Amino acid sequence: MNITILGAGAYALGLALRFNKNDNKIIIWSKVKEEIDTLTKTKMNEKALPGVKMPNNFVYTKNTGKAIDGSDIVVIAVATKFLSSVCEEIKPYVKDKHIVIASKGIEQNTNNFASDIVKTKLKTKKLCTISGPSFAKDMAKDELVGLSLATTNNKTKEVVIKALSSDTLKIRSTNDFLGVELCGTLKNIIALTSGMLDGMKVSESTKAMFLTESINDTRKLIKKLGGNEKTIMSFAGFGDILLTCTSNSSRNYTYGKKLGSGASKKELEEYLNNTTVEGVYTLKSIYGLIKSKRVKMPFIDFVYDVVFGYRNINEILPFLKEKE
Repeated sequence: MNITILGAGAYALGLALRFNKNDNKIIIWSKVKEEIDTLTKTKMNEKALPGVKMPNNFVYTKNTGKAIDGSDIVVIAVATKFLSSVCEEIKPYVKDKHIVIASKGIEQNTNNFASDIVKTKLKTKKLCTISGPSFAKDMAKDELVGLSLATTNNKTKEVVIKALSSDTLKIRSTNDFLGVELCGTLKNIIALTSGMLDGMKVSESTKAMFLTESINDTRKLIKKLGGNEKTIMSFAGFGDILLTCTSNSSRNYTYGKKLGSGASKKELEEYLNNTTVEGVYTLKSIYGLIKSKRVKMPFIDFVYDVVFGYRNINEILPFLKEKE
């Protein structure tokens, strides 16, 4: 099959390598000329995925029509804040393509999930989203990983599983778009908080208590917003939360750790300027969402206040002890 990957960041390239494993033809698209030029010349994006070289048969382009023409599957793997503009750009070309969303999070201002944005912009039913415990570096090394695939389109499910599933990539499907996307959104915020606790040097027992509380809060929120609460125990749920919230390889966890250890404002700003920390962007979005839905989520309120300087981070342990 012909696969178009929209995005040239770490996870986009990791997915490209996994699709390539099944002998699919890969085209990688980016609006960033420097990324395309560097990949064309060196077969690497050293900043995004250090030390990983792409196969010689990959094609790289900034031309949207060239990227999508003839593709069977279009994978959207850009940051959520760019998702609307990318959808507008590809709209004339996607037609009846199968669309895979690898972007995670909620759009600010609209409070829409990635699937809502894509459905609205592209008017397609051939849509799925993937999520699960899978660092880009592990994808690139062909380590065994598991992903949740959410879709209500059986044909899309069949096509994507055939193109992506392998002896080192297990896919479990569900029709719970909301649950999968909500887990993929909240895990970055949970990772921020886990990192804070690590930076504060709390015990492993305390961190485990927090993770238990956060998983239960996520389950409750999925149910309140109309999703399937059982999704919390999927690859997209518990699996991704466990990975992202316990590893220094997570950028969200690392930023939280800097916060918890008392890093200076300058150091924090430098890290944000040089690293994609989706949890900070997502925190504003999920905060807006729960307010618009009039859902009570004290955990989100608290983390929002700490990250944006309205409350002291040292209040976190009393908060955990007293929260319902």
